Amino acid sequence: MAAVVAQAGIAVTGSVVRVTGSGLGCPTWPQCAPGSLVPVAHPELGQAHQWVEFGNRMLTGLVAAVAALCVVNALLVRPRRRRLLALALSMPLGVVAQAVIGGITVLTGLAWWTVSVHFLASMVLVWLAVLLVHAVGEGDQPARPHVPRPLLRLQVVLAVVLGALLAAGTLVTAAGPHAGDLRTPRLDLPVASLVQGHADLLFLFLGMLVALGFALRAASAPALLWRRYGLLLVAVTAQGALGMVQYWLGVPEALVAMHVLGAALVTVATAALWCASRDHGPMPAEPPSEPAAGATASRKADVPVSA
Repeated sequence: MAAVVAQAGIAVTGSVVRVTGSGLGCPTWPQCAPGSLVPVAHPELGQAHQWVEFGNRMLTGLVAAVAALCVVNALLVRPRRRRLLALALSMPLGVVAQAVIGGITVLTGLAWWTVSVHFLASMVLVWLAVLLVHAVGEGDQPARPHVPRPLLRLQVVLAVVLGALLAAGTLVTAAGPHAGDLRTPRLDLPVASLVQGHADLLFLFLGMLVALGFALRAASAPALLWRRYGLLLVAVTAQGALGMVQYWLGVPEALVAMHVLGAALVTVATAALWCASRDHGPMPAEPPSEPAAGATASRKADVPVSA
């Protein structure tokens, strides 16, 4: 659960860096300023922007620590479960990948496509973190569906549409007013057209979700699945309403961060619905511990010897 919060939280703090214009507060990487790992007095960079960007970089250390603990916990589980370990390993590997992407983002002067990749990678890690939480309480058997297989395929299409929806949102941001730095060139496309495309994908996602609800009702889906479905429906509706308000008000900074949080919550809810639709069998039993050598010898000594 800490991994889910950390992966979503670092995306939200990254949006704060962008809307405050602090994206190049630390103009180099991995150092903050040339010759210094920490912010320094500088006539052009500005202390506030440096500390906002530097603070976000330091949060990466917290995310890395949580990711490392996931791997440690997975290694300590007995019997060893390969699926659980693989999902746990995806957390630190994702942090390393994100650090590299973040470095490229800074070194390219916040090129819009690098910022988009940075955000989308965070959403992938959020999804994997939800799968990791679910894998803790199940085994490594092949997936067993809790709904008819056509509904599982519908969820695959739903996940693909969610990916397109998130990508379209990054394009809106790339052409919008919050570049992360005043000198950053923007995506040269009409914002209104990009917003319309983003909204169309939202309506497609919501329509598919409504259709899935009718299908789940017909299939007599279990109660857990219905709860997860309800949470996803609420999250998508709230995110859509927030996006419209954000657009009407001229994209205020606070709502940008809230919209990124909403995107993470929709991703969490979609992944949770995915997990509730299938499982990988019961959690394997822990093997019995071997008795100590001294205890074994003592029991043998107590056995009576026949004449």
